[in-house]
Amino acid sequence: MTLPTVKLTDIGKRYGNVTALDGISLEVSQGEVTCILGDNGAGKSTLIKIVSGLIPPDSGSYQVSGSAVRFSSPREALALGIATVYQDLALVPLMPVWRNFFLGSEITKGAGPFRRLDIPAMRRTADVELSKMGINLADVDQPIGTLSGGQSQCVAIARAIHFGAKILILDEPTAALGVKQSGVVLKYIAAARAAGIGVIFISHNPHHAYLVGDRFIILNRGGLAMNATRDEITLPELTHQMSGGSELEALEHELSR
Repeated sequence: MTLPTVKLTDIGKRYGNVTALDGISLEVSQGEVTCILGDNGAGKSTLIKIVSGLIPPDSGSYQVSGSAVRFSSPREALALGIATVYQDLALVPLMPVWRNFFLGSEITKGAGPFRRLDIPAMRRTADVELSKMGINLADVDQPIGTLSGGQSQCVAIARAIHFGAKILILDEPTAALGVKQSGVVLKYIAAARAAGIGVIFISHNPHHAYLVGDRFIILNRGGLAMNATRDEITLPELTHQMSGGSELEALEHELSR
C-alpha cells in the first residue's frame, strides 16, 4: 500500500484558553483532491498553517512520506514539496507574467560580476509551463495585473507545481471569484490532480468542492465533523452537513414549535 504523502494524526492546537483544533486526523496522497470545508472559526486556517509549516501543532504527529516532521518554517515544508497558494497571491501587478512566475527563483547565466538574469529562458519556460496547465496567454510580457482573478490564481498554481510541489494547499482560491472565473480555477485544480499533484482545497463552497473533490472533511469549532470520500456522500448531503447538519435540524425543529 502506498503511503500517504501527508499524514496528520490527532493534531491539536490551542491559543491560550481557546482550542483551535482538537484531535484532527488527515491523510493526503498525490493525485487526489482533499477538500476541507467549514464555517468561519472552524479551524481551517489553523490547520493549513500547520500543514504548510507556518506554526507547529501542540499535540499529535505529522508525517511526510512516512517520516515524522516538525517544521519550523514554510521553507522547510516547501523543501519537501508542500506548497501553499494563499488568497493574497504574492504577485506584483505591474510586473510581466513571466517575471511573477520566477519571482524569487530567477534563472541566471554567467558567473561573478558577469552574472545576469536569463530573461529569454524565463519567458520561454513560463510560457511552456503555463501551456501545460492549459493557460494560453497571448504574451507572457503582459503585466499580470491585466489578467482575470481566475487566471492569476492559475499562474500561482502553475508556478508552485513547476517549483516541485507534491502537495498543493489552496486557501479559498474561488472565494472572491465569479462563476466563470471559479470554473477556470476548478479546471486547473483537476489538471493538477491529473498531473499527480495532491491538492488540499480549502473552501466555504460545497458546490465547488464537490466538482473536483475526492475526499471531504468538514471542521466545526476545531473538531472533525465529517470525513467522507466522494463515494460515501452526495452533494445534497455535503451541503446539508456544511450548513449545520443535526444542529440545523434542531434549530428548524425549535423554530417550528
